[in-house]
Amino acid sequence: MTAAFQLDNIKINASGKTILSVPSLSLDAGRITAVVGPNGAGKSTLLRLLNVLNKPTEGMVRFFGENLIWGRMSRAKQLEQQRQMSFVFQKSVMFDTTVFHNVAMGLKFRKWKKSDINDEVMRALEWVGLSDFRDRHAHTLSGGETQRVALARSIVTQPRVLLLDEATANLDPECIEIFEDVIHRIRKESGTTIVMITHNLQQAKRMADICLFMHQGEVLEMAETEVFFDRPAAKRLQDFLAGRMVY
Repeated sequence: MTAAFQLDNIKINASGKTILSVPSLSLDAGRITAVVGPNGAGKSTLLRLLNVLNKPTEGMVRFFGENLIWGRMSRAKQLEQQRQMSFVFQKSVMFDTTVFHNVAMGLKFRKWKKSDINDEVMRALEWVGLSDFRDRHAHTLSGGETQRVALARSIVTQPRVLLLDEATANLDPECIEIFEDVIHRIRKESGTTIVMITHNLQQAKRMADICLFMHQGEVLEMAETEVFFDRPAAKRLQDFLAGRMVY
């Protein structure tokens, strides 16, 4: 199976400490990978590395076989790679404009035709159940509505990879169901690779093909979801799944 990401000998150091250490990791294209683990495990650091936001102190990341690029001298190449990905954070920030223009922003940066922008924005808003919100000012939205607009803004660019960092953490059950339906739909219809951080283990069970457990900046276990939950090998993962404190 094609790897969307291949990490080799990765280290990220900060304040004299290693906060991420991944000797080798491959994330399959076209699949949903859930990243779980206790607070401070390095999950968000990993996601930001994949999105070319965190630069490794050592090692290399390949994106569909091509080395990811960091640095001012290669900013154009870095931007090209980033534009193949979309990122939804736990608390999304809206631009000071309408819902329509928030969702359209990425397409405008990519210089899409105006007629195509309208069609794609309305399609994305329909997917998240907010077609009637196109002319609403984004700052009038509830938290759940804001996250759904952020999801529409992310999928409208038709990314090869969708990265989700606790994107449903503060949502009510109805919004979570909408979010999950869209994630399944985009993967099914577009073959999008999805990497999602979640503290909701039931969500990981529902959504993921593969689960990955992180602890203290390391990947301690990675397996098909059924095996991950039913037959965990690592002692810390066993404790984590059982609800015991993991240090």
